[in-house]
Amino acid sequence: MHRRSRHLLFAVGIALAAINPLQAQTTDIPPWLQQHVGQGEGQIALVVLQRARDLYQEQVREAGISNPCYLAMDATRPSTSSSGTPGQRFYIICEEEESFRAVSSGYGSGRDLPQANFRNGRECARHFSNAEGSNLTMGGAYVTAETRTSFKGYFSDSDDRVPFERSFLLFDGMGETDNAREREIGGHVAMFLRWQCRFSDPESPFADAEGFVPFGQLINYDGGRSNGCTTWSEEVAGDIISLVEGDPTTLYIYPESGDINAVAEAVTGQRSLSEEGLYWNAACLEEIETPVFWTRETLRPIIDEWRDTLPEQPPLELPICR
Repeated sequence: MHRRSRHLLFAVGIALAAINPLQAQTTDIPPWLQQHVGQGEGQIALVVLQRARDLYQEQVREAGISNPCYLAMDATRPSTSSSGTPGQRFYIICEEEESFRAVSSGYGSGRDLPQANFRNGRECARHFSNAEGSNLTMGGAYVTAETRTSFKGYFSDSDDRVPFERSFLLFDGMGETDNAREREIGGHVAMFLRWQCRFSDPESPFADAEGFVPFGQLINYDGGRSNGCTTWSEEVAGDIISLVEGDPTTLYIYPESGDINAVAEAVTGQRSLSEEGLYWNAACLEEIETPVFWTRETLRPIIDEWRDTLPEQPPLELPICR
């Protein structure tokens, strides 16, 4: 069977499963894993787990995935737990060793443009899209791909200047996420370097043609917002990249466009989500009121129009560090 055909069959299966996810059967989920199913902190919603397992098992059968673990994310959950720590909404599940781990992760920030405001708040995601340039999360099926590591600059650590190199785990998508490569969607540590100046270090392997390297402040945004990628804490990022390096596995992100639109219709019609067989984290739904899915056909022209209005910027030249 061709890869595209397998993806289509999987998408159909997901659509059928979405009809009544809260009433779906759990008999095929092992008892040890059922203990982690729920909507409380550190738990995984049933629909998210079932779709993640279905994707993983399909890719094991049809695409040769051999990694004993798979990944999932529930982007409807809040960024902060009740204790004030980063909320756990990303899951690492290894059924062979009966291991379940819930960790924090970031979601796409979106943008506030003159033509349209699709920017997400810090606590809960309201807007979702697969449009290139949207900086938004897109739910659906992914497979982890290769890792690329790039130098970002130097930062200060205990009075020493230390190079910051960030590894980026690429995702390959299917169906509505099939433009993940175009969007440069993947996973990485929730850190970036805010450049401040440059200093001369001709012996550095990272020096430019004039012998300078950038220097800046290392910013940690663990559990916050990203430019559309999935982000993790430093420890978790290292664990995940080590887990899938050379041994790809699946990642399922909830919600998909069909879930978003169905929940929006139910909320607008003042119908009960549970009676409709729909799921959204209750705390975040109260905050965002109604989720919004922006199709790439709708949002991409808006983004392109905005880009066309941006003035040309001169090449960035950092000042010399003092």
